[in-house]
Amino acid sequence: MAMEILADVGGRPGLDCNGFCSYCYFKGVKSFSPFGCKFCMPFHKGCDYCSRAIAESYPGFKPMDAVLFDVAGRCMGSIPDKVSISGGGDLSCYPDLLPLTESLSQGMVPISLGYTSGKGFKKADDAAALVEAGVMEVSFTVFATDPGLRRKYMNDKNAEIALANLEIFCQHCQVYCAAVLIPGVNDGPVLEKTCSDLEDMGAKGIILMRFANSQDQGLILGNSPIMPGIIPHSIEEFRDIVTQTAEGHSLRVTGTPLWDPVTGAPFALARRPDLVASLPEQRRGASIVTSRTALPLLKEIFKNRADKVNVLGLEKDIGCLITIEDFQNLDLSQVKDTVIIPGRTMAHEKEIKKVLSRDGRDRIVARGPDRLTVDGEMSISMSPQEVLDLEMEAFAELIAAINALGV
Repeated sequence: MAMEILADVGGRPGLDCNGFCSYCYFKGVKSFSPFGCKFCMPFHKGCDYCSRAIAESYPGFKPMDAVLFDVAGRCMGSIPDKVSISGGGDLSCYPDLLPLTESLSQGMVPISLGYTSGKGFKKADDAAALVEAGVMEVSFTVFATDPGLRRKYMNDKNAEIALANLEIFCQHCQVYCAAVLIPGVNDGPVLEKTCSDLEDMGAKGIILMRFANSQDQGLILGNSPIMPGIIPHSIEEFRDIVTQTAEGHSLRVTGTPLWDPVTGAPFALARRPDLVASLPEQRRGASIVTSRTALPLLKEIFKNRADKVNVLGLEKDIGCLITIEDFQNLDLSQVKDTVIIPGRTMAHEKEIKKVLSRDGRDRIVARGPDRLTVDGEMSISMSPQEVLDLEMEAFAELIAAINALGV
């Protein structure tokens, strides 16, 4: 099994990335109380993850020596197969990115650069030195290949330099780009031009990311709207954009929160009734609570088990960003005595149980698997079979939980 090591350089959104992008979901984050999450103690709401890490509240970039020390501890004397450099800021703004890369690679270990937008590069060929130092894979936020749009919406004062470095990366590395789609700004003809330019550069793919501008779309940190007056694409509109873009380009095109035309993710099993039929037998029943995006797909997967399982959607587009408020309006007459919630729900079990038992029925609340499927950020580097294998394993785990806790 391949050993991949994460090198976390820290960094703060907006501060260690040469300024917030106009669409950044960390822009305007207010102080917030801990949400509660799967990492909390059973009788205490609040832990480091749901009170700090979810907002990427790092103190700043870590010193290079501290990053190297942490990586050495993770390696435990072995040579990793790959090291991924990542953090809360923009990697191109990390002052020691080149010497860190050289130290981690040592001419032997391939390096993957996590989120970068190139806003911190000073020269048009900075990427060449990183490639020479061992960088083999890059995740690059492009937004658009129009320098003017990058300057306006990404706060990129050196847009041409960033794009020149992107081209160098594309010529020598596996590059997957990302673009948050803002209606009327970088969709439509601008997106077509961006994808054509990326094809010419040699990029492997692009992940289209639906812009979120309201609490129900996932902005749970008290900072909505990020861009007043902008109405994001609907889930259906966004899916159609992903499909059309994929059909018109040789690039690998995926979307988040949906979808991937190649693998069928998320919830590829919804289109494979033959595989659904081979999942473990369902002996007990439960209600499965999920997001708006997943609701129709999960209903399709469980349609032949509807006598035992009902799937209920909350008013939140993303399952892992469901909070306690989302449970308040659930029709309890539809809720069975055992309730399975998304594994990464941002709420504390004790509070969820209280809300779901306000009709006097003492319900069992349990978290399902952390991940039942994958979104476009993961599936873009996966095969259809890999996605199906992951989903089959996750749904078998979910059914096992229902058989153990259900009624």
